[in-house]
Amino acid sequence: METPVGHEQNADQIAYWNGPGGKRWADRQQAQDILLKPIADALIDRARPKAGERIIDVGCGNGATSVAFAREVGPSGHVLGIDVSGPMLALARASAPGDLPVDFALADATVYPFDPASFDLLASRFGVMFFAEPSRSFANLRKALRPSGRLAFACWRAPRDNPFFMAPLQAVYKHVPKLPQQGPEDPGPFSFASEARVQRILGEAGFTGIAMEPLHLALDVANGRGLDAAVQGALEIGPASRALEGQPAELRAAATDSIREALAAFAKGETVPLPASIWIVTARAS
Repeated sequence: METPVGHEQNADQIAYWNGPGGKRWADRQQAQDILLKPIADALIDRARPKAGERIIDVGCGNGATSVAFAREVGPSGHVLGIDVSGPMLALARASAPGDLPVDFALADATVYPFDPASFDLLASRFGVMFFAEPSRSFANLRKALRPSGRLAFACWRAPRDNPFFMAPLQAVYKHVPKLPQQGPEDPGPFSFASEARVQRILGEAGFTGIAMEPLHLALDVANGRGLDAAVQGALEIGPASRALEGQPAELRAAATDSIREALAAFAKGETVPLPASIWIVTARAS
């Protein structure tokens, strides 16, 4: 599988998203697209894409958001989805409708040579929290925007605000050691949780008019398929899954029982809605 040339400090992330991590996301494409659709919808609403616009979708993954943006800009617009994950981009390319104005680049947005001042909107659903030097990455992306260009992305708020992640993980921690502690500025899902940090990064990259809207949701981790599906999802993807990697079968079985007990407390019929909290970040290129 082809892997992109990237900034040397992003090498660990590139390796992760081209290894088992990227394959898990590709394998769960349909379920994850359904699960995260409320966030994609909120992002598109705040980004306000217009017919004929050119958009960069950073960390586009399996391509669902790129396709959604392409439908908004219509045949006179264009969407470039960019991601470092070969497995996920292969799926994006295979599943994107051929009549939509969307292309994909296997590349690191930190160093990718975008055509300067040629895009109207820079957007991302959870694709910007993994840069080792985010100010440098956003500065490169900003060069691709026209002077009138806009930025809109979704990122996770703090772990304590996200039982979506923490409920199954805390259940697993009854049986296994905790995952290595990440620093607040280490690349990862929560690296943009701090409002002050995001404001500083984007300001250093040259963006203005930075606004951060907290958005609280309930995400159905069962996708309407009941508690068993919710438990299986926690075992296949996310921090609870990572904490269980390499553990013996009997321990995984005990942890599975604990996950089931934790998620049952949220179950409503065939749904298991877990509280989640994100930032919708918007800004201007100049």
